[in-house]
Amino acid sequence: MDYKNILLIKMSSLGDVLHTLPFAGELRKLYPNAKISWLVHPQFAGFVPDPPVIDEVLYFDKVKFNKMSLGDKIKYFKEMRDMLHSKHFDLVIDMQGLFKSAVMAAISGCSNRIGYCEMREGSGFVSKAIGGSHSKDHVIERYLDVARHLGAKVQEVEFPMPDLTKESEAVKEKLAAKGVKGDYVVFVPGARWKTKEWPVEHYAELAKKIVADGMHVVLAGGPDDAPKGAKVKELSGLEQVVDMTGQTTLRELAALIKDCKFYISADTGPLHFAAALKKPLIAMYGPTKADRTGPYGSNNSTVMITPAKCAGCLKKVCDDWHCMHDITPEMVYEVYKDKLGENDDRS
Repeated sequence: MDYKNILLIKMSSLGDVLHTLPFAGELRKLYPNAKISWLVHPQFAGFVPDPPVIDEVLYFDKVKFNKMSLGDKIKYFKEMRDMLHSKHFDLVIDMQGLFKSAVMAAISGCSNRIGYCEMREGSGFVSKAIGGSHSKDHVIERYLDVARHLGAKVQEVEFPMPDLTKESEAVKEKLAAKGVKGDYVVFVPGARWKTKEWPVEHYAELAKKIVADGMHVVLAGGPDDAPKGAKVKELSGLEQVVDMTGQTTLRELAALIKDCKFYISADTGPLHFAAALKKPLIAMYGPTKADRTGPYGSNNSTVMITPAKCAGCLKKVCDDWHCMHDITPEMVYEVYKDKLGENDDRS
C-alpha cells in the first residue's frame, strides 16, 4: 500500500531514538512522497532527522505533563488527541512499544497501527506487533524488520544524521576557552542506570594515563552527568582533563563527539552518537547485553564486557554490584592504545 501520511512514535530515550534512525531512513526510501511525522519528547528531539527524512516533529511533553493537575492532564490529552486527529494519518508505527506510546497510537485517529516485535505494557493490544527473522538480534535489526515487513530491501545500516557544522563551530569556541585546541578523547561518565556506570575513580585513573600520552580528555554528557564529571575532574587533578558535562546542547554534544579523536563510555545514549558517526570507541558493558543494544553499524567499535559471571543480568539495582568495577582502567587503556595505533596506521 502506498501510504501518504505516516506517524512514527518513538518518544524516548536518547539511545533509543538513535537506534530508530536507520528505520526512519528506510521508511523514507519506501515512501518518498509521503509526509512522515515523528512524535517525541522535546528533550530527545535534537536527533530526529531533518527533512527530507522526517517532515514534521510532534511533541508530547512528559516532563510538563507529570507536573500537571488531573484536570490539566485531561485537557492536555484532549489537545493531543485533537492535534493527532487533525493530521489524518493512514499509518501509525509505534516503535516504543510501551503504555505511553500505546495511548498516543490509540488516540491518533488511525486504525492502521503497527509496532515492532517487543510490544510491552499492553501496547500489543493497540498496535500489531511485527516480527521477523531478526527478532532475537540487535534492536536496530528488530526495528528494521518492520521496514522489511513494509517492503524495504535493507542493504546496509545507515544513520541519517543532522548537519552539525554550526554546532561544531560553537564547540570549538567552548573548547578553546578551556585550553583545548588539538586532539582530545571524550569520556561520558554517566548512564541511565547506576549499575551501568563505570566508577568515577576508574575514569580518573584512565584520564591520567591518556593525559600522560599528551592528549586532552574532555568529560561530556547532560546536566545529570555533571556531578560525575566534576568528581572525575577532581580525582584526576589535571588541567588537561576538561569538564564539559551539562554545558552543551544535545547537538553540540554530538558535534563534540564528532570531532574527537576517540570516545570511551559505558552503555549510555551518547555512545550511540559515536557509533553512528563511526568514531573509534570503547564501550564498557556490565548488566546490559551488547548483542542487543550495543554500538552497531561500525567496525570501529570495541565492546569490553565485564569478566563477572553475572554479566548481562539486566538489573537496575544490585546488592553485590561489582561488574563494572571488574573492568579495570589498565584493561581499557591497553585496548585504547591498540585501537589508537590501528587508526593512526590507517590515516
